[in-house]
Amino acid sequence: MLGNKMFKRATVESILKRTLPHAMSSVTGRVLRDSVQIATKFTDMEKTYISLNSLRYDVVVDVAPEVIWVPENGYNNLKIVVEIDSEIDAQRASEQELRQRHKSLGVMRIITDRGLQIGDVAVLDVSATKIDKDESNVQNIPAADSKGFHFDTEHGDRVIPGFLDSIIGIQRGETKSFPLVFPESWKQENLRGVHAQFTVECKELFYRDLPELDDSLADKLLPGCTTLQQVKESLLQKFLEMEQTAREQAADNAILDQLCKMVDIDIPQSLFEEQGRQLYGAKLLEIQANMKLNEQQLASLSSPKAVNEFLDNQKENITRVIKQNLAVGDIFKRENLQFSTEDLVKEVENSIAEFKQQKQEYDEERVKEQVQEILEGAKVLEWLREHSEIQYISR
Repeated sequence: MLGNKMFKRATVESILKRTLPHAMSSVTGRVLRDSVQIATKFTDMEKTYISLNSLRYDVVVDVAPEVIWVPENGYNNLKIVVEIDSEIDAQRASEQELRQRHKSLGVMRIITDRGLQIGDVAVLDVSATKIDKDESNVQNIPAADSKGFHFDTEHGDRVIPGFLDSIIGIQRGETKSFPLVFPESWKQENLRGVHAQFTVECKELFYRDLPELDDSLADKLLPGCTTLQQVKESLLQKFLEMEQTAREQAADNAILDQLCKMVDIDIPQSLFEEQGRQLYGAKLLEIQANMKLNEQQLASLSSPKAVNEFLDNQKENITRVIKQNLAVGDIFKRENLQFSTEDLVKEVENSIAEFKQQKQEYDEERVKEQVQEILEGAKVLEWLREHSEIQYISR
């Protein structure tokens, strides 16, 4: 009797293996990874087979969702406004880089006979308090306190407006006190608009004794260069490429944001969870690389509870990424875009080599899928940049 039951069980399993591909044929190419579930209980299938000598079962799957464009083909001829940082200026950046390299070749000398001038470096003790109408309520501003602060006067734009002007002329051993107001654009929100009284004590003053900026310094400024002009041209080219990359990245981000607003997609839960786990895995790898987590910390961050909290907290971001990816994939198919097999093979090999170098496990088929998505995305964004009207404005 026991042997007969085992035989029946094995028969049901065999039938499942043989018939499942046929049962899935109607959704071939549309089934999402790891979403296939046999809804019928195995015990029920056994009973049916034993009593009727036939087998019936239900399969539940998530299929790739339909991408609905609002309006239809709305991705054609996009009008995009791209905000870029005002400091993306290759000419100015290359000049600043040359200045920094020149300064690194100089010698710092102590100033004993004069006060602070532009170009000098001062070692300062800085403190600040909030100025209240009620002078009895004096509060320190910890974020503004600094002991032994090395202040390069050529970087006056990195401190609160008015600070540099207020300490020009200060001498070693001297203390100055002056009021300033934190601007509304200050990075720390809690300090915006705050009236503060600064106290600055000058501990040391230095000036830079710099060599003459000419061809003789070329190789020291940038190895391989023989003239100052070569150095300037090479640095400018470097920053022009960085500027172009920054502009393209900003344009890509703006395009993706626009695509996300133009598609209506019903996202299956399995797809949401898979994308969320991928993002969490990438975040975990980044944390591990930066902090060198021990096994206990890694186990805690890898727990189902931690993953589910991430999925809940990042729901909006995960949904946005999925919509962008599906929109990009849809455009790739609609416009019959292609990438070379050589590029695919090369990128897959590079990715696998990186996994091996990091001693991480990987699924080669999944790596290939991810590389394909990246290459598709690059082609689509290139196509969209060429077919969109893009306007750049400074923040």
